[in-house]
Amino acid sequence: MKGIHYILVVSSLLAFACSLASAFDPSPLQDFCVAINDLRNGVFVNGKFCKDPKLAVADDFFYSGLNKPGDTSNLVGSNVTTVNVDQIPGLNTLGISLVRIDYAPDGGLNPPHTHPRGTEILVVVEGTLYVGFVTSNTDNRLFTKVLNPGDVFVFPIGLIHFQFNIGKSKAVAFAGLSSQNAGVITIAKAVFGSDPPINPDVLTKAFQLDKNVVTFLQSRF
Repeated sequence: MKGIHYILVVSSLLAFACSLASAFDPSPLQDFCVAINDLRNGVFVNGKFCKDPKLAVADDFFYSGLNKPGDTSNLVGSNVTTVNVDQIPGLNTLGISLVRIDYAPDGGLNPPHTHPRGTEILVVVEGTLYVGFVTSNTDNRLFTKVLNPGDVFVFPIGLIHFQFNIGKSKAVAFAGLSSQNAGVITIAKAVFGSDPPINPDVLTKAFQLDKNVVTFLQSRF
């Protein structure tokens, strides 16, 4: 019965995300794609190279494992299992992908992040989540909601958003994204954990923090 439940959840997410796909793909499917004149050095395209359709097999459109919980024993208490074009090659050019998100009890967090190439629609199947997103400058409005099993919430493309488990038990959600490779930028990690590090003077002024606090935060990532 639980297997049927997962199938219904995933099917609903894919159907909705597919309706969004035409609005965004084909769009950039990676962070950048630098043009070159010498085709012999051209090893990337916007997306993936295509297999001859005559050579396609059922496994090109298949993935197994979303019924398995992710390991949440980490600093933020969450785990994202991604099913995009890297896991299902048949998703190439279709503008759709899927994730399972597991949250540890009492505070598991999918920290503030953005998807630069896709809108996300999330449905809770277990537990209670506090979720939200923030609009762009200059309003920076915060939209939040407490979600219970069966509840659905949409995070518009490119906006910072999060999910936080406020329940005493674990939580599970599934999300569809309107890109075969929506990308993810985790705000804290990107700002304080870049490689090489951002000059602390920049972050000190941007966040109005003591420089020692900035260097400590950089050491955490």
